[in-house]
Amino acid sequence: MATVSEPVEVTAPPAFRRDHLAHAWIGVKALSDAGDALWTIALAWTAVQIASPAIAGLIVAAGTVPRAVILLFGGVIADRADARRIMLAFNVLRVGVLVAVAVSVLTTPPSIAVLLLAAIAFGVCDAFYEPSAGTIARQLVRAVDLPSYGAAAQTASRLGTMGGAAIGGLVVTHAGLAASASVNALTFTVVVAFIAIWLRPRFRLARAEKESALRGIARGFTHLSANPTTRTLVIALSGLNLAVGPAIGLGLALRAHDEGWGAQAVGLFEALLGVGASLGAVSVAKWRPRHEARAGFWALVVQGAGIVALGFGPAWTVAAAAFVIGATAGYASVLLSATFSATVDTAYLGRMGALTRLGDDCLMPLAMAGFGALASATTVGVPFALFGGAMMALMILPLRNRTFRTLSLNPRN
Repeated sequence: MATVSEPVEVTAPPAFRRDHLAHAWIGVKALSDAGDALWTIALAWTAVQIASPAIAGLIVAAGTVPRAVILLFGGVIADRADARRIMLAFNVLRVGVLVAVAVSVLTTPPSIAVLLLAAIAFGVCDAFYEPSAGTIARQLVRAVDLPSYGAAAQTASRLGTMGGAAIGGLVVTHAGLAASASVNALTFTVVVAFIAIWLRPRFRLARAEKESALRGIARGFTHLSANPTTRTLVIALSGLNLAVGPAIGLGLALRAHDEGWGAQAVGLFEALLGVGASLGAVSVAKWRPRHEARAGFWALVVQGAGIVALGFGPAWTVAAAAFVIGATAGYASVLLSATFSATVDTAYLGRMGALTRLGDDCLMPLAMAGFGALASATTVGVPFALFGGAMMALMILPLRNRTFRTLSLNPRN
């Protein structure tokens, strides 16, 4: 593995099970995720009430384009500036956007322009916030504790998102968009207060040299090409959702329609995915593998087989496959994210993290369209088989890599 810029310990963190600061940050982040889910439901519901389906879809997706355009610039800033200050600044901006929306819709009915501007503003904030937030785990806990941190953080985030989505429908129905925006503004205010008062990194990351943003982006790609371990991780993490996303987001609905199972079956499959993902993430904390990367990539091989299984068989086998996909997704995501944070050169962590997020924004629409086109041109089982098979084949590369087969984040192994 190439030499990397290691973090410098500023304050010795306690063991993760006794790390109250990390636990509190995970809880605050879950609260923020709940607020985001509540806001997303409110935005979508309001959009379909005041606009045509096509315009409503444009509003909901409006934040994706600016986020995709700006993400790499956000990665450069994350590697150059104080990540905590970046997070603080853009959470304050989010609060401002939400307060402006609440005030606007209290004085005049919600309009397409207001919803579009709000969605775009959130996309811009996300593009700068997410790369910096992605480096916080490496600044808070030791590398050996990253899997435990990731397991707790992902489980809390999923619970927060599910709770926020459930509450969001009730809030927007009974109190309207202004109340939804106000509640989300309150959750972000809590995040701002926590970052400003309590969140203090224990590790200082190497900083990128000052140069133009475009040069910083180019240097990130140069680093990617020169470091095969990092490159493999970025490709794997970027492609995690490209195979499973279309199979879940579109394929399950197609199968339920063709088989006459009804929309309730799709809801059941989605619920099993969520339960499986939560259990998969939690299992890492309880039964941590000796070689994290190897276990994570093997889990994705199993996930690929699960994607194939979604396309065939009766409803009960599809339900079982959905649970397996969720469990392997939660398990692999925790392990590979921890490996990523622990092994990527910290002077490039923001830019590499931005690249992994860029895959969803830029390639997911193409993957969705390709899945649908294959299902229309052939049979619905064909895209499941091709997408799942592609994921299994893609995992051959990292599993043949000696570094990933032997890598362990626990120095006692």
